[in-house]
Amino acid sequence: MIDTMLLENLVQDAERDGVQQLVVGAVVQYHGKVLLLQRPVDDFMGGIWELPSGKVEPGETLGTALIREVKEETGLDVADIQEYLGDFDYQSGSGKKSRQFNFTIDVTAPDPVELTEHDAYTWTSLTEDPPVTDAVKQVLAHHAKVRTDLP
Repeated sequence: MIDTMLLENLVQDAERDGVQQLVVGAVVQYHGKVLLLQRPVDDFMGGIWELPSGKVEPGETLGTALIREVKEETGLDVADIQEYLGDFDYQSGSGKKSRQFNFTIDVTAPDPVELTEHDAYTWTSLTEDPPVTDAVKQVLAHHAKVRTDLP
């Protein structure tokens, strides 16, 4: 499991930087592939592919939020939070300064993926050029560097 002091420091840094909304993102890995979800076309940034991610609720830790969001968005159970992969800032649909903290996670089983908030999912190889934003591409590139078990 990831160091709780690291998680607390990330939150403190975000508060110092004036971030209004904390978000967590998960690089769900299985057999050298990562899980991507496609946003509904009528949603904010509709149609893009993204990591399983979501808002941190008041009083919730980053780790707890990550486990909850992965379960809510995919139906998958988190077995372990492996690595912190960095963060990126963006403006949310409601105009809030948001920061997404990204982590590599392992799940207890890779299926079935049960979507509740997205239109589609895919397991993609990192040797392909994933159809994601530049910020997510950087997270995936960092993931590929820190993972020695990927083909």
